Amino acid sequence: PHSKREKAMADKSSPMMTIPTDAELIQAQADLWRHCLSYLTPMALRCAIQLGIPTAIHRLGGAASLPDLVTALSLPPSKAPFLSRLLQLLSTTGVLASNEARIYSLVPLSYLLVDGILVDGDASQAALVLCLTSRYHMEAAMGLADWFKKDIAQPVPSPFEDVHGATLFEESMTVLDPESDKLFNEALAAHDHMGIGTILRECHGLFNGLQSLTDCCGGDGTTARAIVKAFPHIKCNVLDLPRVINKAPSDGLVNYIAGDMFHSIPPAQVVMLKLVLHFWGDEDCINILAQCKKAIPSREAGGKVIIIDIVVDSSLGQMFETQLLMDMAMMVYTRGRQRDENDWSSIFAKAGFSDYKIVKKLGVRGVIEVYP
Repeated sequence: PHSKREKAMADKSSPMMTIPTDAELIQAQADLWRHCLSYLTPMALRCAIQLGIPTAIHRLGGAASLPDLVTALSLPPSKAPFLSRLLQLLSTTGVLASNEARIYSLVPLSYLLVDGILVDGDASQAALVLCLTSRYHMEAAMGLADWFKKDIAQPVPSPFEDVHGATLFEESMTVLDPESDKLFNEALAAHDHMGIGTILRECHGLFNGLQSLTDCCGGDGTTARAIVKAFPHIKCNVLDLPRVINKAPSDGLVNYIAGDMFHSIPPAQVVMLKLVLHFWGDEDCINILAQCKKAIPSREAGGKVIIIDIVVDSSLGQMFETQLLMDMAMMVYTRGRQRDENDWSSIFAKAGFSDYKIVKKLGVRGVIEVYP
């Protein structure tokens, strides 16, 4: 016989709906709580950076007890029990490691957040965390339902633009909040340059035989300088907007060019787009790639475009979830998107390229060669 609960649910459900068991409902409730409260994980990470926890542990030799951290962080002793609870969440979510004696140590993730040190030549990623957990990004996400309901003329602004009336990385954001704009650009630079050392080692053949390369949206030239140091024979150009190039260092290693990739790209044997195209919609990407094609010689002469960007792949397990979250980030904060291999193949063909090859997949990103 059915219980009253099961009968009530059956009366309200469709004929095809399977009635959850008690065990399933208990699990569903726990899952719901986890989803609703999971925003506290990045908030805890933000708090850890603002308090300086990863840096303090690093300065204490890579491992620290709770009393060590209370002292190192100059916190009131009364906050020790609360800090313990924060550290427990950070340890459970893989930001820190801890043992039975409650000694907390850095893991690769938290090592990326230590202030003032370079990991494989890459700057700290702390700015990225502070950027993505800023009130501007949170408020944009909170406006998502209202944005969906609006019938907005093309081109559709992002929820970020809709809520704040400003566009990330453009003058309107500088006017809105100069301090936050500075942080967001620091985060973009840290994100864009992350991993170039790994790419140079894992995809060494990518640059063999090259004579010249133009790095589109290359910012301060960190990526281009790393390429020149590994391959001194390559002449590297860095193309970016004038307001970016005006702040770039002039060390003689690379040639900085102020311009706009939508209008013209300095000629080179290879054009590189590292974490650029996911900020743009398909039509804009096709236009950018068409300019790239004009800038390079034939395939026989070594002409190609190197794209380092996310290749969404459902077979990647947990990394697939990360890719989907990054796609949501593009939807909420920009007018861009992440793409799977079919999406990439389509825009390559529409831009007039004859072929492409995914050289290697490195985590959530892929390294792609595109041929004229």
